[in-house]
Amino acid sequence: MQDLRVSLVQGDTRWHDPAGNRERYARLIAPLAGATDLVLLPETFTSGFSNEALAGAEGMDGPTVAWLREQAARLGAVVAGSVQIREGAGVYNRLLWATPDGGLCHYDKRHLFRMAREHERYAAGRDPLAVELKGWRIRPLVCYDLRFPVFIRNRFDHEAPGRFDYDLLLFVANWPAPRQHAWTTLLRARAIENLAYCAGVNRTGRDGNGIDYLGGSAVNDFLGQPLLELDAREQVATVTLSAAALSAHRERFPAHLDADAFELR
Repeated sequence: MQDLRVSLVQGDTRWHDPAGNRERYARLIAPLAGATDLVLLPETFTSGFSNEALAGAEGMDGPTVAWLREQAARLGAVVAGSVQIREGAGVYNRLLWATPDGGLCHYDKRHLFRMAREHERYAAGRDPLAVELKGWRIRPLVCYDLRFPVFIRNRFDHEAPGRFDYDLLLFVANWPAPRQHAWTTLLRARAIENLAYCAGVNRTGRDGNGIDYLGGSAVNDFLGQPLLELDAREQVATVTLSAAALSAHRERFPAHLDADAFELR
């Protein structure tokens, strides 16, 4: 593992304006070329969190997938964020992971936010995604997933000492202002309990439903200590994660050796 540069892009996403959002986010991330390894965009960054946006859901051959690939190649970094993607009869809240060499993989949001009727209109994903970058094992997830620690639990392979499911948790979100305390608390908790770094990017501003967002995007270390915490402004910030510090903590405090074994179905 090498040290990893992670950039959080906390934007004020335009409502139902995919082309405008691609232009907006392209401007925000342009200065990151050659200066980062991973660029993290918010949940549903082309439309805002809207059930009505389903009508405009793209396919995997649509303009946003192409845009993500172009941005990753231009920046020389992974670019990730979620959008509405239509596949077959369903629409998924799909996190896309685009690499500089043209590669693409995805994770479909498993836990759908019923309080906004997301579970009635979107199809749920099932399988977690594991990706690697500069020797780091990374688990990207979407917003409401943050509340479900069993699905997120970092397991340890006793037959390959030192091998965890992941070293870094990522969350892309549209997490509204009234639940900001939960966002901050849960990001820290997921880092502590999983002996891993945890990064979350949230949007800011007010959406077309009149819902306010306070940002609060953050990167926490394995102790739950914030390495980076943003306020409510639209902004881009980068932090470097230390591979040596993570390894040393896991050696000093091997709580994973006492964890319960389980299989997720």
